[in-house]
Amino acid sequence: VAENLVDDLLSVLQERLAMSFFPVLQPAIGVGSAFEGWNRRVRNAVYCLLVPLKPPQGHTFLLELGTADHMLEKTYRIRVELKCTCMREELLENTLCFRHHPQEELRRNLAASLLGTLCTGSYLDVLKTAQWFKEQVRSAWRETPHLRRSIMKVLPSSRSCKLQLTNDSGRRLSIEMVFGVQQGKSDIFLSSHTTEDTFIPSTMWAESYAVAEVKFFRHIATQAPHDTFHLKCLQLCANMLVGTGISTYIMKTVAMHLLNTIPLANWSRTDRLMRVEDILRYLHSCLEDKRLNHFFCGNENMPEDFILPPDFQTAEPINLLQYLVEDPAAYAMAMREFDELQN
Repeated sequence: VAENLVDDLLSVLQERLAMSFFPVLQPAIGVGSAFEGWNRRVRNAVYCLLVPLKPPQGHTFLLELGTADHMLEKTYRIRVELKCTCMREELLENTLCFRHHPQEELRRNLAASLLGTLCTGSYLDVLKTAQWFKEQVRSAWRETPHLRRSIMKVLPSSRSCKLQLTNDSGRRLSIEMVFGVQQGKSDIFLSSHTTEDTFIPSTMWAESYAVAEVKFFRHIATQAPHDTFHLKCLQLCANMLVGTGISTYIMKTVAMHLLNTIPLANWSRTDRLMRVEDILRYLHSCLEDKRLNHFFCGNENMPEDFILPPDFQTAEPINLLQYLVEDPAAYAMAMREFDELQN
């Protein structure tokens, strides 16, 4: 339901923005636990979808790696540059080359364009992009009859677009749309959403593996026997973390490592308790060692159908538990919480 609704909404926006110089909205990609199949909050699920952005005509996106070495996730700035479209101008009427036409001739176009509206300096701004998108959503919703079947409320969010929809029967649906720019043709995106608690400038976009992760779970689904219980195992383990400081992302990463090493035939209903024990044992070992390698970065044991940036698999692995190395109190708390899980 969430995917269909977002598809309908994006179709309206794509048609409205077709002749503009704003980002070109691509079909949304469902990401996160709700689309991976192990969401632990079925009734109150938040359906997260990534909306890829492509540069409009006459523009190009250049990705510049940030310098925040203290952060676990890489950040990038997206520089927006004008490119020559003189050849296109000769073929199409009412088309101006942003690079070679006099500035005053383009002023009206630029005032309502990507550089003039959504950038800070020459860099795509997350906050401005999110605000612009929310305004587009509100306008499209009001003017599209079939979307107005539900009452739509835009919830506060600075780096995404969160919607709460209520139908005639009072049932609510929560959707969050984040924005992404694809790294080349890979499964890795730069995302408006960040998992870091620290402040990130509005022109910084975080490297996201969410699309690759949902692709991994779909890959497993195609390879696994029909009675495989890997999702139930992960869901059970994630539920055990409620009330602790250990994130479900840590648990998911542990499960992904094990799914990539333990034969899928050994994740059946009869094996499920052993696999849960394996997950918890692996997690305990990682907590003790204060180290859990990121699943994609530096992992050379990846299925062939994944498209990753060059040198991604041979890069130095990212330690998702680095914070335990740097914070003895957090380490003591994590070990104490894990002990409580087993009691």
